[in-house]
Amino acid sequence: MRIVIVDDHPVVRSGLEQAISGEPDMEVAGVASSTGEGIAIIKAARPDLAVVDLRMPGGGGLELIRQCRKKVPGCRYVILTSYASYQEISTAFAERVEGYILKDALPEELITAIRVVAGGRRYFDPQAMDYYLNHNGQNPLSKLTSREVEILHCLAAGLSNRDMAQTLYISENTVKKHISNLLAKLELEDRTQAALFAVSHGMGKNLESSQS
Repeated sequence: MRIVIVDDHPVVRSGLEQAISGEPDMEVAGVASSTGEGIAIIKAARPDLAVVDLRMPGGGGLELIRQCRKKVPGCRYVILTSYASYQEISTAFAERVEGYILKDALPEELITAIRVVAGGRRYFDPQAMDYYLNHNGQNPLSKLTSREVEILHCLAAGLSNRDMAQTLYISENTVKKHISNLLAKLELEDRTQAALFAVSHGMGKNLESSQS
């Protein structure tokens, strides 16, 4: 897997390069310190994935992603940032960024995020997701019905739709409807994000133990 690193902080770049280069299936294909330089390197190297700082000279990570998607459609992107404001996370959602992780994450968390994104899924830091969903000071779970909360517990425990239907004594179609409803209420895009949100709220553990 070929990866480009774009960050304006030398210490961060060095740490990222060291962490990524230590993985046998990962290769640093280029390093850049600004938006413009990053765009040029991504276009030239055509990597599988780019780890991009959110705020940096020349327009920032989201502007880089907007421009590079047109020229290098096969590249996937992980935003790495010190910030988790509601507006910035919302914008990342709108741009359909594949990954979003905070800079205080452990190196192994970053590597996990890269592998998840490279595998075709999306990864949003649970801490950032928790902030995003609680930005208005209200408990987002209050929007859900009791059945939708049960479904959220099941998602956190990793149950399939079939397993949920058997556990809750409802049909698989009903499970799908509940999932669709809770995603809309929580403003999440898919069940992976819902599971991350649920785990960050302490869900899934009791259900997992009861299923074992």
